[in-house]
Amino acid sequence: MTKNARSILDIINDSDSHLTAEQIYLQLKEKNKTVVLATVYNNLSYLYKEGLIRKLSVEGYPDRYDKIVRHDHLICRKCGKLSDILLEDLTEKLQSQLGIPMLSYDLKISYICDECSKKENEGEES
Repeated sequence: MTKNARSILDIINDSDSHLTAEQIYLQLKEKNKTVVLATVYNNLSYLYKEGLIRKLSVEGYPDRYDKIVRHDHLICRKCGKLSDILLEDLTEKLQSQLGIPMLSYDLKISYICDECSKKENEGEES
C-alpha cells in the first residue's frame, strides 16, 4: 500500500463523518502539499476495490467514504444528511434467502431528518 493510500485510510478510519473525496483531499493536503485530487480518487478506488473502505452513493450527492465497521445508514431524502445506525446484522437471514454466496450488504434507510421536518412544519404554519 502506498503512503498516500495509508494516509487516506487513516483519515477515513479516524473520522466520525462520511467524507467526500474533496474533504479527504483537503485533509491529506495538510500533510502532503504536493498531493493532487486525482491521487485521492485513484487511492479511494484502490481502497474500495480491496475492501478496506465503504463507498456510499446517494443520488444527487457526491460519493462519501466510510470505515469498514458493521453498521447501516439513515439518509434524509430532503437534505442528504447521512447518519449511522446500528441495527441487527441481517447477513445470515439475507444469505439464507439468497441461496448464493454473499459478500456484504449495505442498508440505507430513507427518512426526513428533524431539521427538514421542522422546516416543512414551519412552512405549513405560514
